[in-house]
Amino acid sequence: MFFQIDSSIPVSDHITGLIAAVGALGTAAYGLVDACKGLFPRGGISARGLAYIRKSVTPLLPDTSISAAGSQLSRDAIFETLRSNWINGVDSDDQQAIAKTLIKLRMDAGSADVFARITGVDKDVLKSVIELMATGAALSPAQTDAYARFDLMLSTILSQAYERADQQYRNTAKLVAVPMSVALACCGALALNQWHMDNAHLGVALILGLVATPLAPIAKDLSSAVQAGVQTMQAWKS
Repeated sequence: MFFQIDSSIPVSDHITGLIAAVGALGTAAYGLVDACKGLFPRGGISARGLAYIRKSVTPLLPDTSISAAGSQLSRDAIFETLRSNWINGVDSDDQQAIAKTLIKLRMDAGSADVFARITGVDKDVLKSVIELMATGAALSPAQTDAYARFDLMLSTILSQAYERADQQYRNTAKLVAVPMSVALACCGALALNQWHMDNAHLGVALILGLVATPLAPIAKDLSSAVQAGVQTMQAWKS
């Protein structure tokens, strides 16, 4: 038989143990997929989601913009920085903070119209804010409020882009992890059966491999739910 049930151990323990094992299989498959990113050119799966970021950031990087320091900061240089941070798995909040800083470095009076249109801030007020910030002069309360609203809208745009990018990456990684978990389950079944497998063993391995990846994130909660259900039934019978 593929599974050997020890009658001295409660059935609930067998079930929770199986759930934990399948969850661990899914986690291992997902980890292998992520670890293999270095084997593919330009990041492989890790590059998934960058399209959302590029699409959202491109309008915020006018070609004519020059940084406050007066040096040209090209779009390509910024995109390469954002791409490197994304592929290397830098914390999402840090990535968004870096993106916001780089975008603000390209802000000047000439690009105020573009930023005002995208963020919904008055262009004349934003232009005056940029000019004053370039000289280090103090802002009026109205200008401070306008700049705060601009900063909030910029943060919202970047947050949305990175959240959608992360969702696309996670969905793709989970999809690729499914055949990986199936392969690992089949290898485990072969090892347990002395490298021989019949159709029944293969079928069980395929089923466990297929459910491992979607089960992994909720394995702990599902095990706890099974235990709670068994305890509830035991209390009811007593």
